[in-house]
Amino acid sequence: MKRIAILATNGFEESELKSPKEAMEKEGFNVDIVSLEKDEIKAWADGNWSSSYTVDKTLNEVRAEDYNALVLPGGVINPDLLRREEKALDFVRDFFKLKKPVAAICHAPWTLISAGVVKGRKMTSFHSIKDDVINAGADWVDQEVVVDEGFVTSRNPDDLPAFNSKLIEEIKEGKHEMQHA
Repeated sequence: MKRIAILATNGFEESELKSPKEAMEKEGFNVDIVSLEKDEIKAWADGNWSSSYTVDKTLNEVRAEDYNALVLPGGVINPDLLRREEKALDFVRDFFKLKKPVAAICHAPWTLISAGVVKGRKMTSFHSIKDDVINAGADWVDQEVVVDEGFVTSRNPDDLPAFNSKLIEEIKEGKHEMQHA
């Protein structure tokens, strides 16, 4: 059975965690919400705090080796908090080193930029961080979903159907020898 880590903390965009998680579970994948803190993290939706989600594992309890893929939901607060935590950045880097699929949507590429894994990669993001992505050395394109050797990115919640579909496809394909940071 495939095990997937969703790395998130308080302020994640609710639909960008909930929708991929449900789609992956429907495929029979085991999905863990991995976070900086135990117990629960709070979602952001429609400009306000929303529901709380149960954290399955903290970063101290996991390794990239334990999972088949990594998913990073966006939101503005969530990736900005994650990018300040070296443990989170190491966890992200390890998926790239192990050539496993990584998927990020909306503002989540901020965490990837801080992890130093986007240079030379074709990707997309929320339009307001386009300059950040380009300045980090990535080839930014405006498409609903971009796949670059097991690396899946999308722009916003409207892209979730395409994002989920490609994410599941890449997980089923497994390791991508050309996946790199």
